[in-house]
Amino acid sequence: MKFLDKLQNEILIGDGAIGTLLYDRGHSGSIEDANRHAEEMVVSAHQEYIEAGANVIQSNTYAANQLKLMNYGLEHGMGEINAQGVRLAKHAAKGKNVYVAGTIGGIRDGRASPFNNQEIKAATQSQAEALLSEDPDVILLETYYDLHELVQAVRVIKRLSPDMPVIGNVSLGDVGVLHGGIPVNDALLRLWNEGANVIGINCRMGPAQTIASLEEISLPEGAYLSAYPNASLPGIQDGRLVYQSNPDYFKSQAEEFRKQGVHLLGGCCGTTPEHIRSFTEKLQGQSPAVKERTKVSAVREQASAEVGDTLQLDKKDPSIIVELDPPKSLTKMDKFLNGAQTLHEAGADAVTLADNSLATSRIDNLAASTLIKQQAGAHPLLHIACRDRNLIGMQSHLLGLHALGIRDVLAVTGDPTKVGDFPGATSVYDLTSFDLIRLIKAMNEGFSHSGRPLGLQTKFTVGAAFNPNVSSMAKAVKRLEKKIVAGADFVMTQPIYDVETLHQLKEATAHLDIPIYVGIMPLINGRNAEFLHNEVPGIQLTEQVRKRMAECGKDVQKGEEEGMAIAKELQGASLELFGRIYLITPFLRYHITAALTSDIKTRSAQQMRFS
Repeated sequence: MKFLDKLQNEILIGDGAIGTLLYDRGHSGSIEDANRHAEEMVVSAHQEYIEAGANVIQSNTYAANQLKLMNYGLEHGMGEINAQGVRLAKHAAKGKNVYVAGTIGGIRDGRASPFNNQEIKAATQSQAEALLSEDPDVILLETYYDLHELVQAVRVIKRLSPDMPVIGNVSLGDVGVLHGGIPVNDALLRLWNEGANVIGINCRMGPAQTIASLEEISLPEGAYLSAYPNASLPGIQDGRLVYQSNPDYFKSQAEEFRKQGVHLLGGCCGTTPEHIRSFTEKLQGQSPAVKERTKVSAVREQASAEVGDTLQLDKKDPSIIVELDPPKSLTKMDKFLNGAQTLHEAGADAVTLADNSLATSRIDNLAASTLIKQQAGAHPLLHIACRDRNLIGMQSHLLGLHALGIRDVLAVTGDPTKVGDFPGATSVYDLTSFDLIRLIKAMNEGFSHSGRPLGLQTKFTVGAAFNPNVSSMAKAVKRLEKKIVAGADFVMTQPIYDVETLHQLKEATAHLDIPIYVGIMPLINGRNAEFLHNEVPGIQLTEQVRKRMAECGKDVQKGEEEGMAIAKELQGASLELFGRIYLITPFLRYHITAALTSDIKTRSAQQMRFS
């Protein structure tokens, strides 16, 4: 009997984790490469699941795509690893009432991926071709966090082999939702419409949360539901993920899976033949319950968050942001707070605080921004670097900002740790600046990165960094356009030191309907100018500017005056072209940027008086 015919009236039991068994038996390295070098071990694992009652087993090919095999230098063996995986599963199933699924795993895992859609599509297609060459009974697509990637995979299989049954399993970000807030029912309906024959959930969650998610699902006639829960939530032991051994618990939950209308029930991470035996003993030969077959609409109550003060991006008067970096030393905190108050009183619309710029440890900018808001009355704008926080910490940080009433942020990649004072520290980079912008915008819609409702919508205004000091302004603007598509509300540039670059920037961004704050960092002496030009990424000074600063020699007063003169020339042109300035305070010398801020305000008032 064909797979789908068998599935129509009977619950089929799938197998559990292959990797768990192979690791326990001493295999190391690529699990999938065991197909070529540990064939007996792989066949034995399949047979253990068959003896436990599984009548659907997977080929040992979950991560056998070219992109993941590159981690082991095995990409050139992709075809044989996949074909051999199906052959070994068929050998184990020979003469038994068991179906063989050719397995393809998702490539994106909910974090930033180095691979684009075309690379992922090509890897999926080549793996699918290798699996199909051995004629499995069904193709299983599992552990997909990205719905787009899974839809693309379904299309690939159906184009290569229109009659091949396809199982499409999503992995959830939270109970009932995929990453990005997509309700699981909507996702599964999409997969059904794309041609997947069996649709469901696997990995990420144990039985309880999987069942809770299944309760939100209602499918059309003809669609079959699958579930492959993890053994439990994972723990860490000796550097490895470990799962609780709980077969009796699985047995107690089996009937709940049947009540939810599951036709195919197996296990994922941490599950063993004993878990599968528990399902078999409870459900062997039973029919799935029939659930109501009307589409369930996801209803989400979203309360409006209290709107905090945000940067007025549509103001017509000159708008000025002034950067004042938190100090490295606790002894300079009073000076920092005095600086923030001075800048606020001079007329700065916001005081912006970098996030450990140049990978140098400073007083936390969240704590510093809270203090300047409370004690100086200044409006804070925080930089958020992707370098220092993983995805969990990043979302937590953003929620903390919102709870403290801080609404304006700048998303930046962050300088690598090797340039700073802790070169041995780890650069995290779970997110790119593009991902961070999208995360913030999702939170503004009321969803966490996992898709879980936050209860309230955040009200962040998010800026994007832009470096105009590049060889190709056009390419830089193309990158900026992607940040705007991701959701950026305004732009802050790296410091610019010549008027010609300002005009080039204006021309290159004329089509962009977004406020641009032009970066201006006053110079203080010739040595400072040479350091910035030669050693700081993203900053270039003209020969004329460097010469003017060099001529000041070691005269401190003359150096500051010349630096201010250059800054005034640049800010005059910047205001005429863009109407917005981003002043960067050098070395906590806030009297310089306060004077420049006052100069802008004075000129603006005079112009209004005479207009």
